[in-house]
Amino acid sequence: MAKKEKETKTNAMRILERLDIPFTLHEYEVSETGGAAGFTNGADVAAKQGLPPEQVFKTLVTVGADGGHYVFVIPVGEELDLKKCAKSVGVKNVQMLPMKELFDLTGYVRGGCTAIGMKKQFPTRIDETAQLFETIHVSGGRIGSGIELAPGDFLAAAEAEYADLVKD
Repeated sequence: MAKKEKETKTNAMRILERLDIPFTLHEYEVSETGGAAGFTNGADVAAKQGLPPEQVFKTLVTVGADGGHYVFVIPVGEELDLKKCAKSVGVKNVQMLPMKELFDLTGYVRGGCTAIGMKKQFPTRIDETAQLFETIHVSGGRIGSGIELAPGDFLAAAEAEYADLVKD
């Protein structure tokens, strides 16, 4: 008798279950040619799943002028406006966290980073456009998995606030 393959849950999935927040897990193949080091970029993920890119969100981690870390979640087709981001968290400026520091700081790798279940809770802002959708898609906490959930539920689970974060 063959053993049933056990589903591997991420910190994000365990936290959502513990909070009784409904979500749908979507898994996808990672392209060997899509993006740096074989990662599929967010626009590719949205296209593979037949989703508009404005409904699929990426998680970006920054360092503030004060030395603190800040997390911003924006649509995959958009670019962070660092001035708007800094203002939203009350610091003079922010800059992108060097990629080599991402795993040690968050516990997640590039392409699998999500605002839920990081090693430490950082101030988090979600682009206000998330509120336009019944559900949004975010990383599931590992490359090749995505989570679909209501924006308000994601906001609660990530202990976040909405803000205007992207370049005009």
